[in-house]
Amino acid sequence: MPELRSVGLETDLSLFKYDDLEQLPERYRELSEQERTKRIATAREALGDDVVVLGHNYQRREIVEHADFVGDSYELSRRAAEADAEYVVFCGVTFMAESADVITDDDQTVILPSMEASCPMAGMAEALQVDTAWEKLTAAAPDSDVVPVTYMNSYADLKAFCAEQGGLVCTSSNAHEAFEYALDRGDTVLFLPDKHLGENTAHRLGMADSIVEWDPWDSDSKDASAIADADIILWDGYCQVHERFTADHVATVRERFEDANVIVHPECRREVVEAADVVGSTSTIREAVATADPGETWAIGTEIHLSNHLQRWHPEVNVVPLCGDACMDCNAMRQVDPNYLTWVLEGLVENDPHNVIEVPEREAELAELAIERMLEL
Repeated sequence: MPELRSVGLETDLSLFKYDDLEQLPERYRELSEQERTKRIATAREALGDDVVVLGHNYQRREIVEHADFVGDSYELSRRAAEADAEYVVFCGVTFMAESADVITDDDQTVILPSMEASCPMAGMAEALQVDTAWEKLTAAAPDSDVVPVTYMNSYADLKAFCAEQGGLVCTSSNAHEAFEYALDRGDTVLFLPDKHLGENTAHRLGMADSIVEWDPWDSDSKDASAIADADIILWDGYCQVHERFTADHVATVRERFEDANVIVHPECRREVVEAADVVGSTSTIREAVATADPGETWAIGTEIHLSNHLQRWHPEVNVVPLCGDACMDCNAMRQVDPNYLTWVLEGLVENDPHNVIEVPEREAELAELAIERMLEL
């Protein structure tokens, strides 16, 4: 198995890391919503407190209506750790299930319903790729102490890499504090994988002129002196959902709704963040709509399913997707079909767990260290 040379940790590309996960059996592929709803309820009743079902904000209605908790990535991992359930069914993507496995007790088992629910942005910064780039980056800045910071939206081995190099994990809410942590301990921050969150964080800190972008696919094109002089190095990764939003979308929604409040996720492009009224995590977006006055209009710049949930949950507020009919869902979240949820729950009833996510021990220890450093901020 390949090794992270700077860490001495065996790992693999995410494509091969969980190649033992199972596909949905044929007999589960044509279930009607009525049938699977009944079967999920029956399985939940049989399992009782032995299982907790987590649904990410970006999951479809047919998933979140069966979830014990609905929230963002790290919030759900904390819910899993606080639960007394033997099984944690995480309806999200792979890196989320990994994070849950890292922070839950050893006697808890984390299950990812679909083997194909793999976040494209997390895959833009594979730990093996970052490990190779690390040698070039540190060589390009020989007089700088580079401290890596990875977004929660990354695989456990990358979190482990950051911990080993003195870095940490961050969420979209505390990225600015993580940057300050890194700069207090070093000269330069390497932030990955989301360049837009990194750029928006740099602007928040008044460091917009201290940024350089590192293209992992064409690293030879970067002038070494630019790396050496930078305070913040941004890995060239992004969220495919949030990068779709443009300043034109904001202008259009303001023309359509004169009094619209525009709220966007900090994974959006800088031009979108600058044009918005409020910028924040999915938790911030949910809170803004939940506390809005009846009749207010809120245009939501994040994944379409959360916009749809908010309109259902708060019918007194006019909730509109920022890009209108052009908004699309997250293709990774889409892989967690409700039929998969039916299958894994019925497997647990039969004492036959499917698609268990288990992070190797040393990798989990280092990843947890990176998370603990974040919690100390």
